[in-house]
Parts: sequence; structure tokens; C-alpha cells
Amino acid sequence: MADKKVTEAAAEVKAAAAEKVEKAVKETKTAAKKTAAKAKDTATKAKAAAKKAAENKQAVYVQFGDKEVAALDVLEAAKADFKANNKGAVKSVKIYIKPEDNAAYYVVNDKVEGKIDL
Repeated sequence: MADKKVTEAAAEVKAAAAEKVEKAVKETKTAAKKTAAKAKDTATKAKAAAKKAAENKQAVYVQFGDKEVAALDVLEAAKADFKANNKGAVKSVKIYIKPEDNAAYYVVNDKVEGKIDL
């Protein structure tokens, strides 16, 4: 009878241990998936930051009088002005910087013209 109780107790302990191990395995797998997702997200963000940094290594500046204007800033301002005043996507942009007018004139998609102050 004592052997039976010991055997039953051992079986219960074994079953409880198996449940805990199974639960721990599930929790570990879930944590691993979350960590992998975070790592992938971090890698994506790092790639985007590296790409942006690489793009910013090149720069063109226009100097006139006591002013200096980065051509990339003029390009972004022209795109923003176009988007604020027009519908549609920007497929091409031509910019004409005119220091004597303190302005830049742009043509988007070979159709829409605009002006921004420098």
C-alpha cells in the first residue's frame, strides 16, 4: 500500500513537472518570437538610418552674399510646396536657384511651376 502511494505521488509529481516544463517551453518560444520580431524591427530601422546617413554624405551649397543654402533643403522645400498646393505624386523636379531674387523656381513633372523663397 505504501508502494502504491509512493508510485501515485511520483506519478503526480512527474505530471506536474511535465506541465511546468511544457509551460516553460511555450513561454520561452513566445519570448523568442518577440525577441526575433524586435531584432528584425531594429535591423530595419538601422538600415533606414544607414541609408539616410549615406544619402546625406553628399551635399551641394549655393553661396551668395552673406547667405548659404543647401541644395537638398531647396529640393525638399520645393517638394513640400508642390504637395501643399497640388495633388499627385512628384515624379521629377527641376530647380532653378536665382540668388538675385532670393528665390528658387521649380518645375514638377515637367508641368507645374512654383516659387519658394530662400
